Amino acid sequence: MTESTAARKPRRSAGSKAAGTTGTKAAGTTGTKAGTGKRTTRTTSTTRTAAEKGSETELVQLLTPEGERIETAADSAYAEYARYVADITPDELRGLYRDMVLTRRFDAEATALQRQGELGLWASLLGQEAAQIGSGRATREDDYVFPTYREHGVAWCRGVDPTNLLGMFRGVNNGGWDPNSNNFHLYTIVIGSQALHATGYAMGVAKDGADSGVIAYFGDGASSQGDVSEAFNFAAVYNAPVVFFCQNNQWAISESNEKQTRVPLYQRAQGFGFPGVRVDGNDVLASLAVTRWALDRARRGEGPALIEAYTYRMGAHTTSDDPSRYRHDDERVAWEAKDPILRLRRFLEAANHADEGFFAELDAESETLGKRVREVVRAMPDPDRFAIFENAYADGHALVDEERAQFAAYQASFADAEGV
Repeated sequence: MTESTAARKPRRSAGSKAAGTTGTKAAGTTGTKAGTGKRTTRTTSTTRTAAEKGSETELVQLLTPEGERIETAADSAYAEYARYVADITPDELRGLYRDMVLTRRFDAEATALQRQGELGLWASLLGQEAAQIGSGRATREDDYVFPTYREHGVAWCRGVDPTNLLGMFRGVNNGGWDPNSNNFHLYTIVIGSQALHATGYAMGVAKDGADSGVIAYFGDGASSQGDVSEAFNFAAVYNAPVVFFCQNNQWAISESNEKQTRVPLYQRAQGFGFPGVRVDGNDVLASLAVTRWALDRARRGEGPALIEAYTYRMGAHTTSDDPSRYRHDDERVAWEAKDPILRLRRFLEAANHADEGFFAELDAESETLGKRVREVVRAMPDPDRFAIFENAYADGHALVDEERAQFAAYQASFADAEGV
């Protein structure tokens, strides 16, 4: 498959660069004072929405929407994160850009294929490329990833062939890859359950004494699930080496943030006793840096961390959703100005890190990827309509047999109608 130029490399040396302790004051840690363990709280009106309060919250950002690199002083609140990308090379920056462009193209092709009847459903990541590519490239090969069903960019970073993601959405398999081949678990449809899976796996990693980390992805809607709170508590109590990565794309299907929470999501971590950070999820450099920091401290045995990647879902929740029914176009327009791909391109051009030849070559590669995706999906078999009844019970079941017969009769009724 197509492999990114920003290749995954072990980052064992990163730990020598950053403090990463829970007592260090950092952007988005809700006022923890260095070395004291004491926390300061800020009184806010309970009548104000989460979005209003979120606008006042410190946001780790290293690249502005205009594509300008933010310089950080040694004593800056961002310094402990910024040092994780201080020596990033032009080649690595071009690799991150390539990752985002190709992931977006793959996502667009999958959306189009669903509209053409080739897939039953698709969950687009449009607008969330920086959060996924940045965090995905922060992982080491021996780390383990637990995704939801929208982490197509993270799958790309872990070396999963993008066409393997589509079998489940076509209904021909229950996941098209071996999780242990890439340390990337199968997509999880049950909302929030992967946070518990990741925590349990991380507890096992700790007991094995392994030098690796675990990362669990979920959305802002999943943060309202009890499974996520349980995972937070177990991870904190057992000091599990797990990073909880919440992509806050502002909408849990049609429920906005202010209907889900009265405080910024990252602040929930302090109630469980571990650090929480809010990062600009449209800034690939900041997403990369903060995730490296969180995974590094997890590998050192310092326990869990929560990252809230503040981003936006540019498209529908899934292809069965119509976002025009619950949000305004001007909201999307405002976020389009913060587009993660355009942001990095502006920086590459301004810094003379990429020329027109690079972008033209990438456009051609994007077309090749789109063509391959279409060909592979259209070559897939049609779903077996009766497969749902198989393997429910090891030795069969009378009720399942009855349901199979009813479904067969229902399917046959269409054939009778066509013959009339």
